[in-house]
Amino acid sequence: MRSRDRDNVNLTLIALTCALLMVLPLVTTFDDLLTAWAMQLGANNPLQSIVPAESRMVVSLLGVAGIHAAASGSHLVVWDGAGSMHTLFISWNCIGWQSLFGVSLVTGLRGGHTLEGRVQVACIGVAATMLLNLIRVSAVAAIAATIGVAPAVFFHDYGGTIVFVGFLFAFWAFAQRWILIGQTSEVEVIA
Repeated sequence: MRSRDRDNVNLTLIALTCALLMVLPLVTTFDDLLTAWAMQLGANNPLQSIVPAESRMVVSLLGVAGIHAAASGSHLVVWDGAGSMHTLFISWNCIGWQSLFGVSLVTGLRGGHTLEGRVQVACIGVAATMLLNLIRVSAVAAIAATIGVAPAVFFHDYGGTIVFVGFLFAFWAFAQRWILIGQTSEVEVIA
C-alpha cells in the first residue's frame, strides 16, 4: 500500500475521532430522545430484531467470565455479588457501530486494491466489529454487575467510543500491513 493511501486512512480516522470527541457530550445528551422518537415511529424495528440474538450471545460471554446473567428479548439481567438484579435494555442503536466502520471503509479501500483484497478487508472488518460490539456490551453488563450501574452507563457513553476508535486504528494498521500491502488492480504494461 502506498504511503499516501495509508496517510489518508489515518487522517480520516483522526478526523472521525476528533469529531466524535467534540460531539460526544451532545450525542449522549440527546441519544435517549432520538431513540424514543425512532421507537415511536417504528424506525427501530428492523435493527431491534437483531438484538435478542445479541443479548443471548452476551449472556454466554458473561457466563464464561463467571457473571450470572439472563436474556429475554432485548432485556439483559445481571446479578451482582450481593444477589441484586440489574436489568439492562439493549437498544437498536447500541449495535450501530457498524456505520462508523462503514465510513472508514470508504476511505480505507480507495486506491488500486484488488477486489479480493477489498472483500477480505470488508468481511474481516464486519466480523471484528460485530465481535467488538459483543465484547463492549458484555463489558457494560459486567461493569454493572461488579462495580455498579453508574460506572456502566459512563463506560457505555464514553469508554465504548474510545475503545471503538482504538479498534479502528488497530484494524486499519492490520489491513494495511497484512492484506492490502502491494495490491493493485491496475495492469502494468511492459513494453
